[in-house]
Amino acid sequence: MLVLALFLSLLIGAALGLLGGGGSILTTPILIYALDVEPKPAIAMSLLVVGITSVAAVIQHARAGNVVWRTGLLFGGAGMVGAYLGGFVAAWIPANVLMGLFALMMLATAVAMFRGRKDPGPSAGHSHPLWKILGEGLAVGMITGLVGAGGGFLVVPALALLGGLPMQKAVGTSLLVIALKSFAGFAGHAAHVTVDYELTALVAGSAVIGSFAGMWMASRVSPDGLRRGFAVFVLVMGCFVLFQQI
Repeated sequence: MLVLALFLSLLIGAALGLLGGGGSILTTPILIYALDVEPKPAIAMSLLVVGITSVAAVIQHARAGNVVWRTGLLFGGAGMVGAYLGGFVAAWIPANVLMGLFALMMLATAVAMFRGRKDPGPSAGHSHPLWKILGEGLAVGMITGLVGAGGGFLVVPALALLGGLPMQKAVGTSLLVIALKSFAGFAGHAAHVTVDYELTALVAGSAVIGSFAGMWMASRVSPDGLRRGFAVFVLVMGCFVLFQQI
C-alpha cells in the first residue's frame, strides 16, 4: 500500500504544479484510506505535505515571474491567522464531522474544477480594498485549517477578483498563499495530534517530484482536459468519503 500511496502522492504535486490547486484535496484521503492514518492526524499531515509541495512549486513559478509577492504575502498572512485558528478549533470537533466537512469541500472543489476558471471581467487589473483581501484570506484560511483542504480553487479566483491579478499570476501567487496557510494550519493541529514525520516526509517527497512533473506537463498537455478528468476523480472520492461518514 505504501507504493500505491507514494504513486498517488505524485498526483498531489502534479495537480499543484499544473493547475495551481487541487493537490490538498487528495492528500487526506490517501493518508486515511491507503496508509490507515487516523482522520485528525491525516488532516495535519496533509497540511504539512501540501505546504512543502507548494514551496517547491512556487519557486518554479517565481522563476517564470508569475508570483506577485506583495499580494501573496498580504492574502497569505491573513490566511495564516485563519488557518491556525481553524486547526486549533478542530481539536473540539469530532473526527467524523471534520471528514463530512472535508467530503463537502471535495464536492465543491469538483464543481469548481468542472466550471473552470472564468475570465475575471472588469475587476481584473483593479485591486479591491485591503480589508476585502484580508477578510477573504482569513475566511479561506479558516476553511483550510479546519479540514486540511480548500486551497487553490478558492484562492485563485479571490486573487484574480480581489487582488486584480491576471489569471497566470493568480495561479503562481496562489501557491505562495497555499504554502503559508498550510504551515499555519499544521501548527494549529500539531498542538493536539501526533504526527508521523517519517511517513509525512515520504509522501511530501513524492509530491514534490510530482510538482516538477506538473510544471513540465503544463506546456505540453491540455489543462482543460486534465482539469475535467481530475474533477471526475475528486467527485468520485468526495462521494465515497461522504458515504463512509454517513
